[in-house]
Amino acid sequence: MKTFLLVAVGIAALAGSACSKAPECTTEMLTKKAQDMTAALQEAITKDPAKAADLTAKVQAITTKFQGTTTADEACKAYDELTTAIKS
Repeated sequence: MKTFLLVAVGIAALAGSACSKAPECTTEMLTKKAQDMTAALQEAITKDPAKAADLTAKVQAITTKFQGTTTADEACKAYDELTTAIKS
């Protein structure tokens, strides 16, 4: 669960740094996507705690992929990809 929190904080920081650079994805959209991703991750871990390590690995891989994100649009894409990976 600590890893989950660290990943979530990392994604939030990523989104925060990108918020003001692209009008296509607003701060409100980023907030909603972050909430949706966090809820999906919590639900998946609660439903099957044995998958926590696998989900954490997926989240970390996507986080690394989008680590250099500089626009809100890219941050939105990262959240979308994370949510899809978690739900699959």
